[in-house]
Amino acid sequence: MSRPKHKLVFLDAATYGDVSLERFFERWECTVHQITRPAETLRRVDGHSIVVTNKVVIDEPVLSSAEARELKLIAVAATGTDIIDIEAAGKLGITVCNVPGYATQSVSQFTMALILELATRAGRYAQSVNRGDWEKSPVFAMVNQAGIELSGKQLGVVGYGNIGATVAQIARSFGMKVLIAARPGTEGLLAAGRVHVEQLLREADIVSLHCPLTPQTRNLINQETLALMKPTAFLINTARGALIDEGALIHALREKRLAGAALDVISREPPPSDHPVILACRELNNLIVTPHTVWSAHEARERLLSKIAENIDCFFLGEPRNVVV
Repeated sequence: MSRPKHKLVFLDAATYGDVSLERFFERWECTVHQITRPAETLRRVDGHSIVVTNKVVIDEPVLSSAEARELKLIAVAATGTDIIDIEAAGKLGITVCNVPGYATQSVSQFTMALILELATRAGRYAQSVNRGDWEKSPVFAMVNQAGIELSGKQLGVVGYGNIGATVAQIARSFGMKVLIAARPGTEGLLAAGRVHVEQLLREADIVSLHCPLTPQTRNLINQETLALMKPTAFLINTARGALIDEGALIHALREKRLAGAALDVISREPPPSDHPVILACRELNNLIVTPHTVWSAHEARERLLSKIAENIDCFFLGEPRNVVV
């Protein structure tokens, strides 16, 4: 007699786009929800031993509820696990696993695309052509958006994990020099090749954030640290929105105390129409905002779901991997 399948629920399958979930239906009894709102979480977790979530919060009230009594494994469809109350899960004996490294290439190439857009203004020029501006030009070329060459410039990388290291490698191929920040808050003797964040901010022509959100990195970029940066510098954030004091950044961009910024993450996602960053990107030509999409190359999403399935398999084989708690 075959054993009954474990019951699995996807809470926010819409985030995976067009990638098939068939591999999960072959192994487990699956329920798929495209979107789950906070008020729906308890009911949807009820009776399931496996929960797969990308951004749906699983906090202590959910974990300790009667609805979660069957829950054995939370498979986070991401690398970051800040949506889970890790301490509560540990106390209740619920395993949490994540998927490190699945989007390294996707995030790295998109980060370079943002850097290149700030440096070349290629997208802005394309928009100008679409508006018909080139047809009105008295000369063969339009040179009304200042670009820069990356060769010889200094890229400052804050967060030198897989993604930060890959971005640095790509940057070097453009002839850039790379500064690597020590962990924020580090005092005393630094590891070889690392510099204090403050020194990096002073010297870098482009600063790219790839660090996790922690108490030490929250609002790492603020009025004081922005004042350290060159007025010709660019700031890139493809990590977490709360790394930046958004009001301070917008003020610096508006006052031209920073040449430009490109953000793929902001403090609230999806944002309301009156979010300060959304309003600012409609006003300022030195601010680029993309919709938390750097991770989402098709290959990365395929890799993510394959790794989630493997994490679940390993857990029930008694060989759990990528365990956070």
